[in-house]
Amino acid sequence: MTDLSDLINIDSQLTADELELRQTVREFVDRRFRPNIAEWYEKAVFPTEIIPEMAELGLLGMHIKGNGCAGRSAVEYGIAMQELEAGDSGLRTFISVQGSLAMSAINKHGSDEQKAKYLPEMAAGRMIGCFGLTEPNAGSDPSGMETVATREGDEWVLNGKKRWIGLGTIADLAIIWARTDEGVRGFIVPTKSQGFSAVALEPKLSMRASIQTEITLDNVRLSEEQRLPGATSLRAPFECLNEARYGIVWGAMGAARDAFEVAARYTGERKQFDRPISSFQLTQEKLVNMALEIQKGQLLALHLGRLKDAGKLEHHMISVGKLNNCREAIKICRDARAMLGGNGILLEYSPLRHANNLESVRTYEGTDEVHTLILGQKLTGIPAFR
Repeated sequence: MTDLSDLINIDSQLTADELELRQTVREFVDRRFRPNIAEWYEKAVFPTEIIPEMAELGLLGMHIKGNGCAGRSAVEYGIAMQELEAGDSGLRTFISVQGSLAMSAINKHGSDEQKAKYLPEMAAGRMIGCFGLTEPNAGSDPSGMETVATREGDEWVLNGKKRWIGLGTIADLAIIWARTDEGVRGFIVPTKSQGFSAVALEPKLSMRASIQTEITLDNVRLSEEQRLPGATSLRAPFECLNEARYGIVWGAMGAARDAFEVAARYTGERKQFDRPISSFQLTQEKLVNMALEIQKGQLLALHLGRLKDAGKLEHHMISVGKLNNCREAIKICRDARAMLGGNGILLEYSPLRHANNLESVRTYEGTDEVHTLILGQKLTGIPAFR
């Protein structure tokens, strides 16, 4: 079924397998998520009971090949992220933290033994992971991290705090990045380790149907086998962040598309001055502008996905997608909320919920300012971060 916002037949650019995957994930979101999201959002609950079904659909670490993972393409991964975020940003964030961050860290930088031990369990949803990079005093500049790992004989001892860590309170393992005498290193930390604790950050005005936490590491002792051997610098966590940022490029357009569809339906049914609101020129202009930006954002996401599958995607290109699509998506959701009038503040309708969520999405995995400076450096050759 062609989306209401598809004015240029974008579906014609997708393969039969890609369309089938989109329909499968969309049906899952419609059946298991949409009927309950208003309640989950209001109560600030993430529905852990749907994790096994997401695993059964092959969504956990779906872009990873081998070790029980689905091995889907970058475009297929993006399509799934778009459909999940059309339900709620918290739903896409779960898949992103589990797959693009925690599982990717092990897949990219772990030993064969670590991959075989953890990835099949994580792909099956029997083990949940989180990714500890951001800290209370180190957000946009991870190089300022204060968490340290010190060698003591055959062990590592970790001390520090991590903040805004998705899934921390339900995770079985945490990928923790820490300073060492040899530089930044990554560790697989079982959350049952003595000295590890996680508390939920709440109350929140955004991402309420999602879990964000603060992690404390108080003399957590690990064996050398828990270190990621391939992670030898700050470049390692950035490679994982780029996976997550790529998913956001698609996901933001899912939230925008859902808000647009709600506004289009509402204005077609709601009558004022004896006419549907959608019959007025100002309303039609808003709908057209929203649809155009969704189309452009989807084309951008698809282009980046094809480049990624071809091994030609450059890091700055992800910043183009993340900056543009988050910026446009939040505007679309705000405009959609306004078109619903007073009813737009009710949880019965999704646009304001999406807009609130996108305030977080726009911030994490690199703020607008960070991605602007990445692109500024690409255009001028001059780094302006310091």
